[in-house]
Amino acid sequence: MGCASSFHISDRVVNHSGKESEDSQNCPQPGHIKPSNACQVLLVFAKDDAQSNSFCGACERAGFRCNVARTPEAALESFQEKKHDLIIMDHRHSRFFDAEALCRSIRAISCSQNTVIVAVVKRPDREEATVMPLISAGFNRRYVENSNMMSCYNELIQLHHGEIRAQIKLRACNAVFTALEQSQEAIEISSEDHIIQYVNPAYECIMGYQRGELLKENTEVPKSEQNKPDLLDNISSCLRRGKEWQGVYYAKKKNGDSVQQNVKMTPVVGQGGKIRHCVSVNRPLNDHNKTEKPCERVQAESQTDIQQFCKHKDRRKGSLDVRSTTSRGSDAGSSQRRYSSMARIHSMTIEAPITKVINIINAAQESSPMPVAEALDRVLEILRTTELYSPQLGTKEEDPHTNDLVGGLMTDGLRRLSGNEYILATKQLHHIPGHLTTPLSLNDIPPCIAQTMENEDSWDFDIFSLESATIKRPLTYLGLKIFSRFGVCEFLSCPEATLRSWLQIIEANYHSSNSYHNSTHAADVLHATAYFLCKERVKQSLDPIDEVAALIAAAVHDVDHPGRTNSFLCNAGSELAILYNDTAVLESHHAALAFQITTRDDKCNIFKNMERNEYRTLRQAVIDMVLATEMTKHFEHVNKFVNSINKPLAALEENGDNGDEDSVKSILTTPENRILVKRMLIKCADISNPCRPLELCIEWAGRISEEYFAQTDEEKQQGLPVVMPVFDRNTCSIPKSQISFIDYFITDMFDAWDAFADLPNLMQHLDNNFRYWKSLDEKKLRSLRPPPE
Repeated sequence: MGCASSFHISDRVVNHSGKESEDSQNCPQPGHIKPSNACQVLLVFAKDDAQSNSFCGACERAGFRCNVARTPEAALESFQEKKHDLIIMDHRHSRFFDAEALCRSIRAISCSQNTVIVAVVKRPDREEATVMPLISAGFNRRYVENSNMMSCYNELIQLHHGEIRAQIKLRACNAVFTALEQSQEAIEISSEDHIIQYVNPAYECIMGYQRGELLKENTEVPKSEQNKPDLLDNISSCLRRGKEWQGVYYAKKKNGDSVQQNVKMTPVVGQGGKIRHCVSVNRPLNDHNKTEKPCERVQAESQTDIQQFCKHKDRRKGSLDVRSTTSRGSDAGSSQRRYSSMARIHSMTIEAPITKVINIINAAQESSPMPVAEALDRVLEILRTTELYSPQLGTKEEDPHTNDLVGGLMTDGLRRLSGNEYILATKQLHHIPGHLTTPLSLNDIPPCIAQTMENEDSWDFDIFSLESATIKRPLTYLGLKIFSRFGVCEFLSCPEATLRSWLQIIEANYHSSNSYHNSTHAADVLHATAYFLCKERVKQSLDPIDEVAALIAAAVHDVDHPGRTNSFLCNAGSELAILYNDTAVLESHHAALAFQITTRDDKCNIFKNMERNEYRTLRQAVIDMVLATEMTKHFEHVNKFVNSINKPLAALEENGDNGDEDSVKSILTTPENRILVKRMLIKCADISNPCRPLELCIEWAGRISEEYFAQTDEEKQQGLPVVMPVFDRNTCSIPKSQISFIDYFITDMFDAWDAFADLPNLMQHLDNNFRYWKSLDEKKLRSLRPPPE
């Protein structure tokens, strides 16, 4: 960890002279900070010693970007170039350089005001010295020399979570104040005692005051006598309860005139959990509402009508002032036109359903008692989140397996910016191996393979026996049989030879080297899809084109899968992640590649003879189903299925209308619900392993675990973030990972699917398998099977 003669920093090396030299190697940084947010550290030590080496190692461990300077000149030059967040300076040896003088020089640079500077001092021999000289020189704190690397590491982490983070927030305030200064709305910030703390230029312009006049000591907010006492009481009551107030209010200008304004006042909670400030955003009433009716103009003067202006976190009304998005030099006419246009848009009936819901709740709050209004506040906060369908997990320590599965499967990575790019090899698409014997039709399938597929319509069908019999080519053979059973060739008007070629080229583009995401998994998902399509309720819901789309989507849903998760590809900066903007990377690739493979050669183009509109419908259905296998929207798909299909069907049953075919059909066959059924079908088929017979379930668990182990190995090797740390082959408990996966992803989804499609055998397998994993976990076993007796 130490720096004997040079220290590797990010993509540079610093030598003893303090000069930087380019280095072509990459340095893995497995620390705790995302590189995009990594702390920049400058170490100023005149010579290499145990203390500087320990700080070097601690920086590397924490994932901080680090530079080392040996001279004051090098330190100043480096700081001016990189603007470090933290400077750790050796104050022990005055014969090399004057640390306090160097600190003053750094503080003389304007950008240093948010930099934390630490002095490393000698351990006192006798009496503790005062820190005042250090503080006077510009140091923030001192570090008593201790070359233990863990001590240095702890100091860095505490600094990062304390002073550095606070300084970063202060830096962000500059952007906030820039926005305030540029805003065309008059903004005023006052203290809890109504003492003005800040006004922006727009306030000065509208009210006629100069900022200096208002910011004198104890200058209160100017009040107009035209505001009725009951209005002021109402405003105070709102703000004391921590609620925004919005309405019409008279403000007093410098010349004594009163101007009527649309005002939004927002209380700000500060120290001690108390309301310490109030932010007022003001716009003159006549600035944009020339046609206001007289009755509307005097509303604020009636206590009864005032209540409607006391909004409880109304985020929509008055939240968008188009003028604030224009430059301050824009002419008033242009600004007025844009504001009027926006007002017309808000009056149009194009609101999203969720916006209508929020507006209804806002309206209900106005006449609700306080407990109800506060409860509705919490409802609004939930509705305004983007993750409406994702349950919230406990802490990482409570269930690391579930957290890692969610992090690995339901996110698009940490967006780490590094030089370690994982590039999927740019390769030619696989062609059909010429030396393989390929069946011309179902009649030409070898007897041993045909015998293996005799019970392919059973849920307990053994896909691994078919994998062995076909020498890892189960998708072609099983696809021929299932597609024939469903009349796919007849529907597509394509010869069986074309279908055979298509299945072979699709299978050739699966990676047989993957332990899990290979053509056997595709064949397994195809089998489950075919099984579900035969269920009565599913057949009631779907048309023939939906069935064909489902079978095709199952066959291609993981084509060219690299055996790594989306999070891995995003963190590694892969070509695919860049192509698809870190969003549904693999699923987008599977769908796109499947159609590229299919349409590039007439010999395998199963869509060649389809009518154009029918092809477009089929293509859209296939794409939608493949994208539905992406896990980031898992709970959204499941919850929509439950709310749109399960619950209405259950309501019919409760009302005794279950036998009413028309009522059931009206629920099942709407275009929206057919889409939900297809998404749920392929999702359940894709992760149905825990519902297979025990031996098949165990085999699949071993395969997916091995694939995750390999990913963790590669992440560590390449210095990438480990997205699923529990999948370390040396420490992982496979039973725990299966229990977490079943608990979090499987149980609710298959309960919903079973309620729809009636799958008692699957639910029995799921129960048996869960009890099997639970028994292994209770015995503290981490393996797939118990040890032999």
